[in-house]
Amino acid sequence: MPLTGTEHVIDFGCGTGRDTVQLLACLPAGRVIAMDGSEQMLTALRHRVGSDISRVDVVRADLNEPLPVSAPVDAIFSVATLHWLPHHFRVFAHMAAALRPGGMLVAECGGQGNIATVSAAVTDVLGADAPAQVWNFAGPDETREKLRAAGFTDLKIELVPDLVTFDSDRVLEQYLETVVLGSHMRLVRRKGAAHFVRAVARRMPRRAIDYVRLQITAEKARGHS
Repeated sequence: MPLTGTEHVIDFGCGTGRDTVQLLACLPAGRVIAMDGSEQMLTALRHRVGSDISRVDVVRADLNEPLPVSAPVDAIFSVATLHWLPHHFRVFAHMAAALRPGGMLVAECGGQGNIATVSAAVTDVLGADAPAQVWNFAGPDETREKLRAAGFTDLKIELVPDLVTFDSDRVLEQYLETVVLGSHMRLVRRKGAAHFVRAVARRMPRRAIDYVRLQITAEKARGHS
């Protein structure tokens, strides 16, 4: 994301502020609007940002709905959030409404084929109890179509494989439980979370998570209000 250092940027799905800190470093004379749906995450962000909180507007918001900003922003930045949202066209339209003409969207999320071996293993373990759809892993073609319809242009969209390997079964299982399968844990708690995670790991073809990143760069069309 090319920045001059004076922009106002939304960190969309900011979580605990890991990337917010990096944005602030690039915006010595700008501001970040840190936006997330979790108050717990935003509390952690406030602690992480520390004295720079004076340059951050912390906003709790439903990311499926119109973005609560008082004036158009220069850019929107998002990491690991879009795949949790079911209706991407609606989200892109809300983003376009929050951006000034020519404003930039830069995002990365799970894309088509992401963690395919994990998903197959979960379905194998849970059978009929497997959730119908936890994530929205979109592909480049559908994403390009929705961005254009929402008023974006100059699109650069690609899928980037990013294999993560693990040294031991124990480390893989810990990672599955805390990072990948968090949304499944409530479902299986009564049946034994440790047994579930171990069963998923044993059904995976290798000790690795087959991440596929959907990377998006787009600009709000200058003639789009």
